Amino acid sequence: MASLRIGSRGSQLALWQANHVAGLLRARGHAIEIEIIKTTGDKILDVALAKVGTKGMFTKEIEEALGAGRIDLAVHSTKDVPTELSPEFELAAIMEREDPRDAFISVKYTTLEELPQGARVGTSSLRRQCQLKAERPDLEIIPLRGNVDTRMRKLDSGEYDAIILAAAGVHRLGLDSGKDKHVRYRIPPDVMCPAVGQGALAIEIRRHDQVTRSLVQFLDHTETRAAIVCERALLGSLGGGCQVPIGAFAEKRGGQLHLRAMVGRPDGSEVLREEASGVDPRDLGHATAQALLKRGADRILSDVYSQEVAVPRQP
Repeated sequence: MASLRIGSRGSQLALWQANHVAGLLRARGHAIEIEIIKTTGDKILDVALAKVGTKGMFTKEIEEALGAGRIDLAVHSTKDVPTELSPEFELAAIMEREDPRDAFISVKYTTLEELPQGARVGTSSLRRQCQLKAERPDLEIIPLRGNVDTRMRKLDSGEYDAIILAAAGVHRLGLDSGKDKHVRYRIPPDVMCPAVGQGALAIEIRRHDQVTRSLVQFLDHTETRAAIVCERALLGSLGGGCQVPIGAFAEKRGGQLHLRAMVGRPDGSEVLREEASGVDPRDLGHATAQALLKRGADRILSDVYSQEVAVPRQP
């Protein structure tokens, strides 16, 4: 049996994810250690994510440890992984997806529609902000950083009327059930299109590490991988990073893959949505991106990049 070192961020959610993978590997008889690595995104907590502007802000330092041989594999939230990996790395496994939707969380209110005029909603995601403002232009969107527990405490203290978090992360930490959990509902993808890769975990390894690849291969979920490949193809074709107002969600319907995607302005004044189906994941992602670009997505994204000058343009 093998001895493997997993690299992970130190947040409660990241450690849950790393321990989840560690448990599955230990069940196969492997000895597993977890090394906590602080990333740029973990160090900068007082600036909105869209303004940080560092490519791979939640993966760069972990990849450095992987490249140096200090760890054998990394466990990431797929939505944090840059669209194009460095040639020396690969995603050896994309695990079966959890709920990809966003969760509406509030102490007082049960739905987005029930929020009063001018209600304060916490999120640091331009994608969420865009779609919230499109539904409710009157809402005041307030930046919200920190780990999930910190965000929940800020909600409980009354700083926000509601916050929006990824349903998968909330569920993994057991914060969506029981008394006083405040998770009211999961927002349908046609109202709030999820982030690319949301709800799925990715296992990154060194490209030529055939031993580790073979050991984690059982974690790869074919259907989820096809969906993620499709979503990331769309994101790459749009030249977008994970912090710009782009959403994509692919799922198997019958014998085909169905892709729902959106691009919008952060203030919600313009939101383009597109849906399409196909067999080849990459082709579907590229074609849907081209349809959005023809409708003006390039103009929207160009404006976003000029306003948020620190946001990196990814290949």
